Amino acid sequence: MAKKPTQAKPPKDPDKVGRIKQVRQSYTMTKQSDPRIGLILLGVFLLAGLAGFAAMLLVFRILAFAIVFGVLVGFLATLIIFGRRAQRAAISQIEGKPGAAAAALGMLRRGWKTEPAIAVTKQQDVVTRVVGPPGIVLIGEGNVNRLRPLLTSERRKHERVASETPIHEIVVGHAPGQVPLAKLTRHVTKLGRELKPAQMTDVLARIKALDSNRSAIPMPKGPMPTSMKGMRGQQRGR
Repeated sequence: MAKKPTQAKPPKDPDKVGRIKQVRQSYTMTKQSDPRIGLILLGVFLLAGLAGFAAMLLVFRILAFAIVFGVLVGFLATLIIFGRRAQRAAISQIEGKPGAAAAALGMLRRGWKTEPAIAVTKQQDVVTRVVGPPGIVLIGEGNVNRLRPLLTSERRKHERVASETPIHEIVVGHAPGQVPLAKLTRHVTKLGRELKPAQMTDVLARIKALDSNRSAIPMPKGPMPTSMKGMRGQQRGR
């Protein structure tokens, strides 16, 4: 008898492989600044899992259901804690580098437009721009004495093309009146909701005309921090 042809194995999902690799890289990076991350995640899984198991066993008194529910609760809690600690570790590694604000703002969801290094000084002071529901947000990184006139200049330029749009100024740092990098994303999202999607499209078009008239901006020396968008899914437990 002729042998039946063996069926070819379906190709691996590249997205799934990419997510697994991303989680491994995030764990390795987090462990460098948080050596106890493994023990912490194990403890979270056990405590949350036991709590979920006990709650379901008391309510439904079905052992199998309680075990499954406990495992799911433990896994979800572990993902949430891991996402938060991974984000904290990533921010600690890029803090102080030119362009760190743009990398941290990669955590923003859809509806935001981030443009890194729209203005840069010779001393590597950087201004990053974010356009979103609050309006236009200008974010400065570097020496505050050099940033103030730079931010003022950028505010005037943006007011000329988008005079009716609210413009906010933020300086990243730990001094009074400044916003720490770890709290930057949350601070930006709490600035309010002034622009609707249609208005934001109009503002972006006006800003595009402004940017087209800029001279070439010297980018900061050294490696720019990478985007932190990969942390968003882990924070939401996906």
